[in-house]
Amino acid sequence: MAEPVGDVSTPSTLDPEGLGFMCGIEVHQQLATGKLHSREAGELYDVTAATVPEVWPRIRRRLRASRGEGGAVDVAARFEARRRRSFEYVQSPNAGLIELDERPPLPLDDEAVQVTLTVAALLDACPVDLMQTMRKTVVDGSNTSGFQRTTLVARDGRLATENGDVGIDVVCLEEDSARKLETIETDDGEVVVYNLDRLGLPLIEIATAPDVKGPDHAKATALALGAVLRRTRRVRRGLGSIRQDINVSIACGDRVEIKGCQDVEWIPRIVRLEMARQLHLYRLANTLRGRFGQPELPSDRRDDDEAAEVDVAVAASAHVPIDFIDVSDALATSPSAMLSKGLAAGHVVLALVLPRMAGLLGQKSLDEDGAQLPRLGRELAGAAKLAGVKGVFHSDELPAYGIEDRDVAQVRSRLSMSEEDAFVLCLAPTWQARLALEAVRGRTLAAFHRLPREVRNVVVAKGAPVDGTTTPMRPLPGGARMYPETDVPARLLSNEEWAAVVAHLPPTQEERKHRLEQHELSEDQIDQVVARELDDVLLAHLGNRPAKALASLLLEHPEHAPEFLVMLLDLRETGRLSRDGVKAAAQAYPHGADEATVAGWAEAEGHVPADLGDLQSIVASVVASRLDFVNERGLGAVGPLMGLVMAEAKGADGKEVSGLLKDEIQRVLA
Repeated sequence: MAEPVGDVSTPSTLDPEGLGFMCGIEVHQQLATGKLHSREAGELYDVTAATVPEVWPRIRRRLRASRGEGGAVDVAARFEARRRRSFEYVQSPNAGLIELDERPPLPLDDEAVQVTLTVAALLDACPVDLMQTMRKTVVDGSNTSGFQRTTLVARDGRLATENGDVGIDVVCLEEDSARKLETIETDDGEVVVYNLDRLGLPLIEIATAPDVKGPDHAKATALALGAVLRRTRRVRRGLGSIRQDINVSIACGDRVEIKGCQDVEWIPRIVRLEMARQLHLYRLANTLRGRFGQPELPSDRRDDDEAAEVDVAVAASAHVPIDFIDVSDALATSPSAMLSKGLAAGHVVLALVLPRMAGLLGQKSLDEDGAQLPRLGRELAGAAKLAGVKGVFHSDELPAYGIEDRDVAQVRSRLSMSEEDAFVLCLAPTWQARLALEAVRGRTLAAFHRLPREVRNVVVAKGAPVDGTTTPMRPLPGGARMYPETDVPARLLSNEEWAAVVAHLPPTQEERKHRLEQHELSEDQIDQVVARELDDVLLAHLGNRPAKALASLLLEHPEHAPEFLVMLLDLRETGRLSRDGVKAAAQAYPHGADEATVAGWAEAEGHVPADLGDLQSIVASVVASRLDFVNERGLGAVGPLMGLVMAEAKGADGKEVSGLLKDEIQRVLA
């Protein structure tokens, strides 16, 4: 493959096809059912770290990595176990002994299985005959058991998109993780606080084949998957209920999984920035190799020479020795407030020398759209943060952060460095600074090769992406993290059950709209009713009721149960509640009420329609008393006179009053 072409400062101009782009998407969608293995309610509580009720119990745990079925410890699990983190779990009302991992799980929830089978059928996927639940090792504390339960339901499906079909590799049913409330920093490691309300909610996981053709196609694929899931009407809606993970690579890079892509509008930008990052790191690897007399990387990872890469790894390790030097004394008089505060707390400043790498770590700069350009220094900082530190200082960006030229000179002198050398500093407790610099050294050595396979997370602030860039989370998990779940019995799928699923697929959006077109609804009402998933509710309660009026009530008062709104409409249609009284009743009874209560309230509050004969008399009297005004304004007097009539005829229907006024004015002017 030819040398890759492209300017990383203009990601929008990068050519996916020319760069050997590959991409697949994983979608995780919460189901609107109870929990998958405990039968607890699938309720989420609107609490933060500061508002958790004191009566909710809290449990402290530490988790350790265990060996997988093959006897190996997964690389991602091993890394997490070294971070010295402990976990505090807040037990919400819908979290019981199963969520606390104090009793075995129950079999798969039948409703969740049926929804997943429906999605599989909509994707033309082939179901498995036997659903075997597996354990997937997770050591970040988000699962109290240290693993996530996941079950393969179907495979080899197909998703139609405007850019062509995308293969569906697998459809799985798994349990969601706990929700993180906060992370508390301590000198002995982090304490991560989780709420258990979300733990165990059923998730459908859909993983596509690497058939996505470009950044915009990635967005289109995510939207198409979301449409299939919503078609079931059994999935949750709202922020956080669906999560997209994107697997991206270009030929000169390697597979990277990006999490945190909740807003599909950001997907094209996130993908383009990852393409730019991989291209930059490929070029950086060859620059490093050139400085140290090593052969260049091929432009396509399929052409890598394993023996040559081993030689490069040995040479790079020799050039960057494991030597963390305490330079706290050299910075003791620095005016940096950050350093002064840390040193006063008993922390140390450890340094790692990076020989002949001056100028390669880079300084912060932005691309055409204001996103940070990729640079090695940011990669090293991301690796260090995984150890729990807030970041590191490196020589290419100093002086900065209150660290002055004289401080840099003292550090260089203390480390006996040449002008060609770079250094990285870490301020933290000794154990944590060493762990962070170990990660920095590891990431530095990896920079001599093709970029590492890893899981990365979109950088967010206040719930939204900052600029579309990402930071590392953990190494890309391997097969060692998966092993059978012996506490959950395998579930058979019969031919008859699958045939029943296929025979009762939910209607498409177009079919739902067509059903509503048979009734007297406006086009806008039809669109809104279907979009808000109210069409089944409307048709179930319609009967002989006016469709427009019922649709309006359902759309205007989503907080009320449909039965209450139907009762208000019936009171209006039988003359016991005025048109304006319907809205007033909905406000007066936010939690609903029975028919007798509302009817009595309407009578007492004057929300009963006025007698038509009396109303005509009132209209005639008002027009006669303002005859000069009527002669002057003609039908333009309707608006001003409406208020006078309504004041005298309490509970009158506005449309009836307007019609009677027009008739009366036309009569007197004739």
